[in-house]
Amino acid sequence: MASTEIESRNQPQGSFTARRKRATAAVSNAWRGALARAWGLLPEPLSSRLVKGQQAMSAPWNRFWRRVGIYLPKRLYTRSLLIVITPMILLQSVVTLVFMERHWQTVTQRLSMATTRDLAAIIEMIETYPNEDDYANLIRIAQERLSMKIDILPPDPLPPPGRKPFFSILDQILSSEITRQINRPFWIDTVGDSRVLEVRIQLEDKVLRAFILRNQAYASNTHIFLVWMVGTSLVLLMIAIPFLRNQIRPILKLAEAAESFGKGRPMPEDFKPRGAEEVRRAGLAFIQMRERIERQIEQRTAMLSGVSHDLRTILTRFKLQLALSGSKPDFKELNRDIDDMQSMLEGYLEFARGEAAEDKGRLDLSAYLDTLAKEAKLRHRELSTSLAGDPNIQVRPKAFDRLLSNVIGNAFRYAGKIRVEATHAKGSLMVIVDDDGPGIPEDARDEVFKPFVRLDEARNLDSSGTGLGLSIARDIARSHGGDITLGDSPMGGLRVIVRVPA
Repeated sequence: MASTEIESRNQPQGSFTARRKRATAAVSNAWRGALARAWGLLPEPLSSRLVKGQQAMSAPWNRFWRRVGIYLPKRLYTRSLLIVITPMILLQSVVTLVFMERHWQTVTQRLSMATTRDLAAIIEMIETYPNEDDYANLIRIAQERLSMKIDILPPDPLPPPGRKPFFSILDQILSSEITRQINRPFWIDTVGDSRVLEVRIQLEDKVLRAFILRNQAYASNTHIFLVWMVGTSLVLLMIAIPFLRNQIRPILKLAEAAESFGKGRPMPEDFKPRGAEEVRRAGLAFIQMRERIERQIEQRTAMLSGVSHDLRTILTRFKLQLALSGSKPDFKELNRDIDDMQSMLEGYLEFARGEAAEDKGRLDLSAYLDTLAKEAKLRHRELSTSLAGDPNIQVRPKAFDRLLSNVIGNAFRYAGKIRVEATHAKGSLMVIVDDDGPGIPEDARDEVFKPFVRLDEARNLDSSGTGLGLSIARDIARSHGGDITLGDSPMGGLRVIVRVPA
């Protein structure tokens, strides 16, 4: 310990800084410990009340933003325009309210003050020279020098006060100036003629009436500023809107390509990474991801096809050896087991092919329903079909045929009466298959879509297949961008609803 102190004393540089850092860390740790102990000493109800109080304060704010979010646009292009336009409108509104109000207020104040001074000078001249013969010269001087048309009227009462305009800054300022400088009864009209103001002032034995141009008492050229402000805003918007559209178009193309991939459709021909660097990176990452997924699917399909081919070769050898060995009862059981194994292999391979790539094409539903009617007669089943809308749909034909075959094949296997209703409208296809079979319990409807699941309680185990039919059907539906749901049929059995965009 002593040697440590001696070494620290012998260090001329950095020792003070080190000690200061250690002291600062110690004080900081002491404060943190004190706060932690203080918080721990708080009674549990008090701390819970603090947390609840904070949540109660933030809850109204969250509700407010949720309500605002309901009315906000949902598309990226519209939101981007809103981000550009809203600050511009707010800025121009503030500039208009602050600058224009000060401009109108100041300029109108000075113009009204000058106009009132002219009126006060005319009144003083009338009172200084009361001879009526001089009124003609006064009227001429007011018209030529002051741009006012004045009349000397008999001492009749002033008209009653008229209605005030909505924007009454001129009435307020001019009235206050007349009251301050002239201080006589007066009447003004700023509404009658848009270019002229009429002012009447009650004198001792007469009334002075003056018609004054509005621009002499009011700042009437502010529309120029408004025109420039609106014009520049429109120019900025004309520049911003195409720019935003060009920036957002690559994002929309990327979303379209991702949606097409999710529906099992080929990538749009004109798709390639464009736009900003971040959008290009996202587009390139999507292309690489799609290539990896397709490569993985192809490898899995090829692997399962190879395994299936090899196993079928071995099973064929077994069958040949059993055929050469004779017709013993035990060999018959082995032949049946071999047939079951071969059907299972075919089911596995079919499940693997359910995600294989296939180009989109046209499928005629009316012809497919006619084929179902013939199959129902062969199986001695009662089938009723209906089709609404265009019978031609755009899907992957072989995959969609497998989907309907699996669903309707189950109905043919377990029911006596089947009804198939197809509705094609607004780019969406819905196929409803009802039957009067044993149905599927509600708690098992999610399980039947899992691979290799069979409902042994309600099915014959020997004829229940591999349990891949509905799994394949749902995979195909989801690869088209749709889904399959199960429900209760009004016929007493199972209802299968297939929805896909087509």
